[in-house]
Amino acid sequence: MTTIDPSVPPSGTGCAECDAAGGWWVHLRRCATCGHVGCCDTSPEQHATAHFRSTGHAVVQSFEPGEDWFWDYEREVALSGPALAPPSHRPEDQPVPGPAGRVPADWRSRIH
Repeated sequence: MTTIDPSVPPSGTGCAECDAAGGWWVHLRRCATCGHVGCCDTSPEQHATAHFRSTGHAVVQSFEPGEDWFWDYEREVALSGPALAPPSHRPEDQPVPGPAGRVPADWRSRIH
């Protein structure tokens, strides 16, 4: 069964693993179970999907401004869900791809 915990805040303002390694991302996804913020499947490292595979936490929500959709990795379907604990998206001044200063000039050739 998929568990969504609306009380858990996001783990940070960017992909937890990319931030730790000095990496970068295209878009961000937030785990609806534990709040882990990971990078999307277009990003080089695909940490949101890796988080699902390692934890079984199947549902993510977009962590992008103006987006509130959920995705279930297990069933491969979009779904609706409750409002999650704030903040509901990355900082609006954070560029895409981001974060500023870590995106290589040839980033387009590195995405999926």
